[in-house]
Amino acid sequence: MMEITIKEAAKAYLDAHVQPGSVLLLTTDDGSNRYSTVGGTCAIGDKFQFVALTDADPDYPISVTNNAGLTIKTNADTELYLSNGLILDRVFNQLALRDDSGVLDSAVGLITYTAAEKSKLDLKKEMQTLGTRIC
Repeated sequence: MMEITIKEAAKAYLDAHVQPGSVLLLTTDDGSNRYSTVGGTCAIGDKFQFVALTDADPDYPISVTNNAGLTIKTNADTELYLSNGLILDRVFNQLALRDDSGVLDSAVGLITYTAAEKSKLDLKKEMQTLGTRIC
């Protein structure tokens, strides 16, 4: 079972920016999924984001237990990069994700989609364009 501790500063930020009842996906932001707009081999496994959805995404079936009462889901592809002692905090006005191995990402993104917007996602083209400029 995957678990994350959400520090008070991170919880306050999420409460202010995420609609109650949303499903939060914890996923990579490295071009490997439809929610990512970043691409390139330099980003693999070291950039993360939360995606707030109005409905669950069946591609993210793994529940992430947390102390903030949020519905957080992830998938096996993302889980590969996460280990024990997962903590989300807010440091220097950024969401920061770390685990027992150290800091995973000091600038975790947060994006929100309604169900209608999610169904119309076409970020792959944008990701490919950005990927040529990032790495």
